[in-house]
Amino acid sequence: MTPDAPTQLRRRAVFPFTAIVGQEEMKLALILNIIDPKIGGVMIMGDRGTGKSTTIRALADLLPEIDVVADDPFNSHPTDPEIMGDEVRAFIEQGNTVTIAKKKVQMVDLPLGATEDRVCGTIDIEKALSEGIKAFEPGLLAKANRGILYVDEVNLLDDHLVDVLLDSAASGWNTVEREGISIRHPARFVLVGSGNPEEGELRPQLLDRFGMHAEIRTVKDPELRVQIVEQRTEFDANSATFLVEFQPQQDNLQEKIVQAQERLKGIKIDHDLRVKISQVCSELDVDGLRGDIVTNRAAKALAAYENRTEVTVSDIRRIVTLCLRHRLRKDPMSSIDTGSKVGKVFDEVFGIEE
Repeated sequence: MTPDAPTQLRRRAVFPFTAIVGQEEMKLALILNIIDPKIGGVMIMGDRGTGKSTTIRALADLLPEIDVVADDPFNSHPTDPEIMGDEVRAFIEQGNTVTIAKKKVQMVDLPLGATEDRVCGTIDIEKALSEGIKAFEPGLLAKANRGILYVDEVNLLDDHLVDVLLDSAASGWNTVEREGISIRHPARFVLVGSGNPEEGELRPQLLDRFGMHAEIRTVKDPELRVQIVEQRTEFDANSATFLVEFQPQQDNLQEKIVQAQERLKGIKIDHDLRVKISQVCSELDVDGLRGDIVTNRAAKALAAYENRTEVTVSDIRRIVTLCLRHRLRKDPMSSIDTGSKVGKVFDEVFGIEE
């Protein structure tokens, strides 16, 4: 490959996000979490072989490179103290200038058998005591900072580890303590969990802490199935040509996401709409206020994505099921609501006639 070859051809080819057929609910949930990571991540439940990991990897590949502090293990932001390691912040506060490098957004796969040390990182106590320095070996949370952390079959992961991941995702920091020594680093990432409902659901306490819950099913339409198979065959046969063909759509979507991120702070949501969102949550008997907060955030992210300055009823309708279906109190024998109950209450509260 020549030195001036396009970047996407020099790296390992990744199936383009804009070429993925169907699964609109999953794609929308992922995009909204990229626009506003504070939504709190996505839980994707559905059949095997429906392209969950392919879609997540494709989204990470689509995103533009980010500015990081060169040679920093935490992908520290060069100017934002909230996503900057303590050492880098101290270095800058002393009047020093950091070297800036460009880096692709990381998509970190968390293996099912990972230990807490592998996830959070470890402190070398011997080195700390003998040499008086905090010797820290970063874990997967450090690598995932400012990126995407993907946990396949999260419903089979140890509950304690899921708790650790959710705590870090919510606070944006990971703290490791051992023998009186404490080290922390930024860990702001989009947490994406996936699983098959047949293998068991997450405990309600953990499920509730994922911002959104997307359901995906195997495509039934024969025409769409043929299209998916043909696209995958074409990509495997000649990925370079396939990537070039979809590059304009990839560039357009990347620009749309970047602009939405910049527009997000200015998005307004009318007080009356906020009251009705809370009324929906109340009538659905949703515990706590997390559902209200996530629905407001997701609606704003969607308005930003659609290039508008104010949230509409249509925005709320499109995301309300994604934000609330997994927060409903339900019979232990029943599965997650497909959206019918949330949709019905939404229509009643917002006065929408069928």
